[in-house]
Amino acid sequence: MGDQNGATRFVIDLSENVKYTVSVIDDPYRVVIDLPVVTWQLSDADEKRRLGVIERFRFGRFDADTSRLVLDLGGPVEVARTFVLPPEGTYRYRLVVDLKPVSKEAFVPNRPAVQAAPPPQVAARPPITERPRNTKPVVVLDPGHGGVDPGALGTTGTREKDITLAMAKELKQTLEASGRFTVVLTRDTDVFIPLQQRVRLARDAGASLFMSLHADSVNVASISGASIYTLSEQASDKEAEALAAKENRADLIGGLDLGDQGNNVAAILISLAQRETMNLSARFASYLVPEFSKDWHLLRNTHRFAGFAVLKAPDVPSVLVELGYLSNPNDERALSRPAGRKPVVDAVARAVNRYFDQHPT
Repeated sequence: MGDQNGATRFVIDLSENVKYTVSVIDDPYRVVIDLPVVTWQLSDADEKRRLGVIERFRFGRFDADTSRLVLDLGGPVEVARTFVLPPEGTYRYRLVVDLKPVSKEAFVPNRPAVQAAPPPQVAARPPITERPRNTKPVVVLDPGHGGVDPGALGTTGTREKDITLAMAKELKQTLEASGRFTVVLTRDTDVFIPLQQRVRLARDAGASLFMSLHADSVNVASISGASIYTLSEQASDKEAEALAAKENRADLIGGLDLGDQGNNVAAILISLAQRETMNLSARFASYLVPEFSKDWHLLRNTHRFAGFAVLKAPDVPSVLVELGYLSNPNDERALSRPAGRKPVVDAVARAVNRYFDQHPT
């Protein structure tokens, strides 16, 4: 990165020439750079650099065919120019993006092409009907974050997206080993999945139960333990409200614009008048809390309520599980190792079995 006459220059070194797109988005201001799937190689010093209008950046897989880099900005900009420099001397190809600060009035958003198509009509889908008898219950596990969105960071740099994916894979293996369940993951690699797509994946799979897995990080290192959230538009406390607001911004971190989603969300919220779904979600949480208490430690007021976007499938009982706090050294250490995660996996598996003992599909 460099600063030239008030403009900020961002340069990506490439091993070969590639196609790319550069877009700018507001609320908050970001630049999104989409590339073919690439391998990122950055030093610690590179990741910590801040210059000009660029306050921070994040990168990773966006989908099966795209790697995405998101630059978080301190204010509105225009992309003055972009170009690729050919190899010269010791340099290979270099993608150059020049950003120039502009006024709010002069700012013109140029959203990623991936958003050009109208959003799928989630609310128009018919409710999932009763499954044929003698079929296995479908449990959908949703490893939070992924790809360009690392989620929370631990005291030693542990990334939430890695912890949740490892936990989901281990839980899938345990549940399937019983022969009782079909288990589907919303992602099984380090890729970004928009929140509403996670909901659609669960519904399309015919889910009988949906679990979104997360691990938080806060400024108080002594806070630790698991908590379970079910959906309510009225948060149970300020902490739950703040956490939901943070998690619901994941699509913004990924560079998506959700401005067109209002009608779909409104329709889904109307569908949530189906109180049975919310009651079943709370029922599963009531099984999970005591099972957690046997093998793992719990946050106070363990079962909480908030308006998480990822829990808004109108016909799938859904919970969001905060496995622990990566800002707590003990939680981070345990959740970073298979042996440390095993008590959590076992507790969740017991709760899933209890739930379907009482509520067979």
